[in-house]
Amino acid sequence: MYPEDLKYTSEHEWVRSPGESEDSVRIGITHFAQDALGDIVYVSLPEAGAQVESGAAVGELESTKSVSDVYVPLTGKVVARNEALDSAPELVNSDPYGEGWLFEMEPADASAIDLLMDSGTYQASLES
Repeated sequence: MYPEDLKYTSEHEWVRSPGESEDSVRIGITHFAQDALGDIVYVSLPEAGAQVESGAAVGELESTKSVSDVYVPLTGKVVARNEALDSAPELVNSDPYGEGWLFEMEPADASAIDLLMDSGTYQASLES
């Protein structure tokens, strides 16, 4: 359920490295997060070019139940956002690790990815 090739945060974001380019990483939310949110009806994401700080809220996911912040797992620059979510926000629910990705960024320090949780640690954090 939690792909082993990804890194995870305690805020239920995942990081895939590399992203579309060798220098970028792709960010999304986990199956656990999308399930807790319910049906996502609107997605607000940072614009490409935005400088972002690790731990900062940079967007929102609005569901039929609530609004939840999207947090940045790494400091760096946003290089792309998933434009498909503007017209199909439900992709976050139906394919959170694929077509439902949120944005791509270039981390200021690529080694910071290694400090994030692996799949087993993230799963254990959910069970505790």
